[in-house]
Amino acid sequence: MLRVGFTSLHVPFRSWPSGTVKSRSISSAATKEVVSSEQLGVTEPKVHSDIPIANADERKVSILWGPQRWSRFHHIWLRDHCRCPDCFHPITKQRLLNTFEIPADIKPLHVQGSTDGLEVVWPGTSTESHSSVYPWTWLQANTYDPALQITPTRKVLWGSKIEKSPPSVTYTEVMDDKGLHKWLTNVETFGFCFVSGVPATPEATEELCERIGFIRETQYGKFWEFTADLSKGDTAYTTMALGAHTDNTYFTDPCGLQLFHLLSHTEGSGGATLLVDGYYVAALMKELHPKFHDLLSRVPIPAHAAGEPSALYTPSPPAMYPPLRYHPSTKELVQVRWNNDDRSVMSHLLPDEVEEWYQAIKIWNELLTKPDSEYWVQLSPGTVLTIDNHRVLHGRSAFDGKRRVCGAYIGIDEYRSKLAVLKEKFDGTDGNGENKVWRPEDSRSIWNSNL
Repeated sequence: MLRVGFTSLHVPFRSWPSGTVKSRSISSAATKEVVSSEQLGVTEPKVHSDIPIANADERKVSILWGPQRWSRFHHIWLRDHCRCPDCFHPITKQRLLNTFEIPADIKPLHVQGSTDGLEVVWPGTSTESHSSVYPWTWLQANTYDPALQITPTRKVLWGSKIEKSPPSVTYTEVMDDKGLHKWLTNVETFGFCFVSGVPATPEATEELCERIGFIRETQYGKFWEFTADLSKGDTAYTTMALGAHTDNTYFTDPCGLQLFHLLSHTEGSGGATLLVDGYYVAALMKELHPKFHDLLSRVPIPAHAAGEPSALYTPSPPAMYPPLRYHPSTKELVQVRWNNDDRSVMSHLLPDEVEEWYQAIKIWNELLTKPDSEYWVQLSPGTVLTIDNHRVLHGRSAFDGKRRVCGAYIGIDEYRSKLAVLKEKFDGTDGNGENKVWRPEDSRSIWNSNL
């Protein structure tokens, strides 16, 4: 087995736990049928100072990245993740290997490090072996022993001062993919973005929405246009003020993006749009009131949409989703889900938590309605507002006169898919830091971090 030197490898957004690892040779059981480099038809590489050290024992391959930085991968895990053309389809990006035929006690015949990555030779048929290569950056990005300490995706939290420089792009820009990338990156970073210079027509607005992905049809229709006529059983179809809320709390899967375009407002005034960064308010609550923050991230709230005689929506299961949802591994806040107007009966509260829960939502509301949290803006024809409905709460002031608004919902998966494709196209790297230059433009790396 080749033993080579190492140097520190840089992987963006990753930090590594400290630990030590002892160098160990491959066991006799694993080495008695070693296939030499000559037999494989390759030349033994020279020692490079930037190649990590790789060793194998009875169950795992250990990789020493640098002083006090290491990873271990089970043999069966590595074999399952081989991405040669026989094991992983290079076009469809689907697994071809039959995972269930991998022997539980599989051991590599040969392990070595090279400039391309970790090279492993596996036992195959009686006459053939099987070779796998795993890029170093991919192994670093997917290490689980020890587990990664992942830096959360960069988010800019904001309060009322965002009014000085809100994120914005132009309609001309977003009709090009580079501008579309800028638009959706702004939404990912800030939770909202304006698009200016949009023709004040439903047709142009619908076309803009479809630049992102499929429009999600709901009980309000597909692409919707409404006035204060109560044509739908929802307070949005009135002239009333609406407090800060997220939409679709009554859906199991609330929409990802919501787009608004004020087409006209005549014979009246009011109707200013309210935006509140739910991530910012959640961070405040976590710092100032950790006990009540815990309640809001733990106690689910049932919801309903029951204003239409032909529809009655509740999430499934009905009392499953708390207002603040955190990622179980990274502990990153991933969704704010709050609309007190659509809240159903809280019959599932524990008796000793009832009063504390009401205190918690009161504090949450106080933080939401603080002047420092609220960003008020008067929309005008030609400007489309895009909101991440999993983060930013919206509302409006009361108004009078004739107000005509159009817009649509986009699913969270459609939005994330489009953004991921645009990042592949315009960011300097894709997947796990792999440079895109060597690949055809229409080709997706089999080592992409999303696969």
